[in-house]
Amino acid sequence: MAIVGVVRAVSKSTKIGIRYILGTTNVKSPFISYHSSVRLKSSPTTVVSPDATVDTARKSNEETPPERDPLDLTFENTQAAYKSKKTWELVRGLLVLKLSSYPYLVENHEKLLGLAQRILGKRLFQLLMKLTFYGHFVAGKDAQDIKPTIECLGSFGVKSILDYSAEEDLSEEEAKEAEMASCISAADETKSKDPSRMKQFQVYEQFADRRKYNVTARTYFYLSEAQCERNVDTFLKCIDAVAGATKSTGLAAIKMTALGRPQVLIQLSEVIVNTRKYFKEVTGTQKNMIMSNVKPSYIEHKLDDMHVNTHQDEVVKWLQQMDYDKKGLMNIFSWSDLVDMNYVLSELFKVPSIKTGRMEPLIRALTDEEEEMFKNMMRRLHYIAQVAREKDVRVMIDAEQTYFQPAISRITMELMRKYNKEKAIIFNTYQCYLKEAYNNVVLDLELAKRQGIFFGAKLVRGAYMEQERLRAKQGGYEDPINPTYEATSDMYERTLNEIMHQIITRGDRKIAIMVATHNEDTVRFTVNKMKELGIKPDEKLVCFGQLYGMCDQISFPLGQSGYSVYKYVPYGPVQEVLPYLSRRARENSSLLSKLNKERYLLRTEIIRRIKSGQVFHTPKGNYTPV
Repeated sequence: MAIVGVVRAVSKSTKIGIRYILGTTNVKSPFISYHSSVRLKSSPTTVVSPDATVDTARKSNEETPPERDPLDLTFENTQAAYKSKKTWELVRGLLVLKLSSYPYLVENHEKLLGLAQRILGKRLFQLLMKLTFYGHFVAGKDAQDIKPTIECLGSFGVKSILDYSAEEDLSEEEAKEAEMASCISAADETKSKDPSRMKQFQVYEQFADRRKYNVTARTYFYLSEAQCERNVDTFLKCIDAVAGATKSTGLAAIKMTALGRPQVLIQLSEVIVNTRKYFKEVTGTQKNMIMSNVKPSYIEHKLDDMHVNTHQDEVVKWLQQMDYDKKGLMNIFSWSDLVDMNYVLSELFKVPSIKTGRMEPLIRALTDEEEEMFKNMMRRLHYIAQVAREKDVRVMIDAEQTYFQPAISRITMELMRKYNKEKAIIFNTYQCYLKEAYNNVVLDLELAKRQGIFFGAKLVRGAYMEQERLRAKQGGYEDPINPTYEATSDMYERTLNEIMHQIITRGDRKIAIMVATHNEDTVRFTVNKMKELGIKPDEKLVCFGQLYGMCDQISFPLGQSGYSVYKYVPYGPVQEVLPYLSRRARENSSLLSKLNKERYLLRTEIIRRIKSGQVFHTPKGNYTPV
């Protein structure tokens, strides 16, 4: 019966696709009618005589304007959106998006894929995937295989963020077992059930499989140190692929949980929150440490008032090691020394107790092996950053769950401090569905300014909403997510507006931001704000990002009109990227309005080509990516 269901669904959707192409359906589109497309203007050619000097040739080339199109902010110009696609690719996209709209197929796709593999065999199944979902959402199997795609994107003004999207094929039980084992310290006798610990940073078995509850981002589980080393190799291959396949500075994406034991990230996140509480308790201020203009001498004075002996050798040393400048404290602890592996965790995170007056740790006990695991994580991060800097490839460190994120952001800022001295090599990611997103960005901007480094940020809406809400409810702590989608959009625009204003007011052009969104209103807001503030598209201070296989009506018109825009390009063997394809199918099915519009635009362009005799359209791009 299941086989019959699949065949009928595919057959039905194919018929619907044909009817769409022929324009014989009765479906009414809620969208504006097709806008007349902009005719491309050929670039003027500069001729340099054989005896011309090199300087003259260079000057002539600089005077030749790159090919650019006017930008239609309705994002309904299908000719501009799909000129990089052959007609059969449009038909494939229409079919894939139609299949994604069937709840039965989406809800049961894993079972149906398994059934298809058993019936068709490996070769036929891979062929079927390449003709459908894999071909639409994935660029190829390896760095060599994706080069034509990268070059094609570039010729139409779109750059690439490469991500090797192969994932471990773990069952739910295997994932839970791996997560529980790697998130609880062997030195923790309570096994994470200590009531004195913050609820947000406790481990919950129900949420141990971090792939559950509509997570739309890739998930890594800690299996061994050897597996982390293999992940490093994978990230380095991405960096090599970016360096080899792109003419301009490219991007690679990494996740910190792929590079070490996640337990340490949880403990460090809890340390950060407890440090903020300790600072407010000692100083009596409700302001954040970075904005309080408090110096170590003030902390010393306050501790004296609380009858803490600040002349103890340990306390004196602690005060001397604080991270501060003329304006005041940036961190109570020397995170830069920690990230550079000059300290061990258990020695660094100690404070003078207000109750006992003795130096007491803020971090829970760790074994020597776990301390070594943290050093291994830092070593891997440094190696990736060093290679990226040498190859002139930027690295975007993805955001993860809120119980990891404070540590991930703090470590990322220290990596910026070390590697972003001449340009933005390391980028942090901010999830704007979080209530604290704006505050976190403001604080990190201030840190970057005071340290004189380049600040790189990627703004996203977020990938773990349903999971985070359920976990907060079960754990009994405050929901970290904004209450509505509209509140998240407001947070996104407010945060983006702050960053762009700081680009202008600082005047040093040391801020770079990626607006990673599929939301047309957010893109329009960004473009209009850039015009208002005088930020030119070719300055590359603001860029845009969308997923490969999605929202081409946004990406390509932006790139072809001179804005800096990227496609997040996944690659990997068919069998190993099935989890990635699974997430894309679920994401598409949950965003029906966006899905309907993309299907409408694809159908409109197919009909236009049929009517204009351009069914056999051959993509020929001559745009220069910004």
